[in-house]
Amino acid sequence: MNVYDFDKTIYPVDSTAQFYLWCLRRYPGTWLTLPCTGWAFFCMGLRLRPKTACKQTFYRFLRHVPQDAPERFWREHIGAVCPWYLAQKRPDDLVISASPEFLLRPVAERLGFALMASPVDQATGRYEGENCHGQEKVRRFREKYGQAPVEGFWSDSRSDSPMAALADAAFLVTKAGIAPW
Repeated sequence: MNVYDFDKTIYPVDSTAQFYLWCLRRYPGTWLTLPCTGWAFFCMGLRLRPKTACKQTFYRFLRHVPQDAPERFWREHIGAVCPWYLAQKRPDDLVISASPEFLLRPVAERLGFALMASPVDQATGRYEGENCHGQEKVRRFREKYGQAPVEGFWSDSRSDSPMAALADAAFLVTKAGIAPW
């Protein structure tokens, strides 16, 4: 199987940040959480709090967003998925991402890839498990797929080195293009 990161890999930007901005334009209640979300970004940027705790604070905006918002978001944004991915897409592809599972589920269903992502409660913004990042990606992959071979792995981030180490071939995706890991 081929395994991909999602944000800034097969999708050109951070989908969570884009979804947040999209929600600010459509759901006025999300503005009420702006002080909390701003503080969460500040703390995460300066590493004053653990990343998962900051993200959980950020996700408070979800309390003001309808449950069908992710599906509506992807109806507007699915066309931005990178053409290079669509050209090589296979039925056994797996996307493993730190983005919330509820946000990526609609795009996974539409494009037909398997998905592992961060377990975030869409109604509350609370994590229901570990942030799917770094070594956690490998743990979750092994838990579900055991020793299944990874033919190729694509990511934009060196923080995915543990997952890249599992692959027969790994690739770093940048704005300049795709290069061997």
